[in-house]
Amino acid sequence: MSEPRRIILDCDPGHDDAVAMMLALGNPAIELLGITTVGGNQTLDKITRNALSVLVMCGREDVPVHAGAHRPLVRRVEVAPEIHGESGLDGVELPEPSRPAQETHGVRFIIDQVMAAEPGTITLVATGPLTNLALAARLEPRIVERVREVVVMGGGYHEGNWTAVAEFNIWVDPEAAAIVFDEAWPLTMVGLDLTHQALATAEVEERVRAIDSPLGEFFIGLMGFFRTAYQEHQGFDDPPVHDACTIAYLIDPEIVQTTRVPLTVELRGEHTVGMTVADFRRPPAADCRHQVATELDHARFWDLVVEAIRVLSVGTDNVED
Repeated sequence: MSEPRRIILDCDPGHDDAVAMMLALGNPAIELLGITTVGGNQTLDKITRNALSVLVMCGREDVPVHAGAHRPLVRRVEVAPEIHGESGLDGVELPEPSRPAQETHGVRFIIDQVMAAEPGTITLVATGPLTNLALAARLEPRIVERVREVVVMGGGYHEGNWTAVAEFNIWVDPEAAAIVFDEAWPLTMVGLDLTHQALATAEVEERVRAIDSPLGEFFIGLMGFFRTAYQEHQGFDDPPVHDACTIAYLIDPEIVQTTRVPLTVELRGEHTVGMTVADFRRPPAADCRHQVATELDHARFWDLVVEAIRVLSVGTDNVED
């Protein structure tokens, strides 16, 4: 068996961020070095508490949580209560965190971890606005050549959700996204074109319910609120679990098909700020460092998620005999 992928998860939990955490914690192919939080789906204090609470549910309070940027680089704070509720994780009763977040700022944690590790051994996974990654790259440019890969849940090469052409994570802090996309590190964009295929159907929920554990019920509660929010605000029958797709891609790249294409982030268009522009006009250059996710193996994706919940449930003695 190959060595697990060592990752830092930069997130804003968030229902789908919580599922990404479960998948990262419950699969042996991933070594989660730590979690950094960034203001996005809700304010920084709320989503940091959410990260700590999800770790309690998963029985993994050993994973450090470092709060990062509370607002975008330039723009006003904007959150998404209509999708994630006032807590950021509405639909469940959140357990009290067993310990506080670490004192070290999330951006400093990212820099310190990457600089201390062997080059090419740490992957940065971002499932919220890209403020922390942009600040880290600017504060310590040497991390760019030391990171193995950056995997971003954000954007879309044909789709938007917060505006007609912009996805929420990119739109909230497009200046940060432009910095991250423009750096020289390899970057995989797992955007809406892919994540809208990751639907939590009733069949998926029944598989999780059969695990018969508090963590499984926690997942079902999250998806119940998420389903209603997506039905009311975006016209989906079932909710797309965007963020977990980044982790699935790292566990088994065959689950997520990708294609190389140069990417840029629009900053100045009157109607297109935050759009991730993919140039498909010609074959990519040999040195193209961007790729986008295109096709998801839905069945295998959910096999991974369900199994991770089962493993974590056993590990926390949550499964009833």
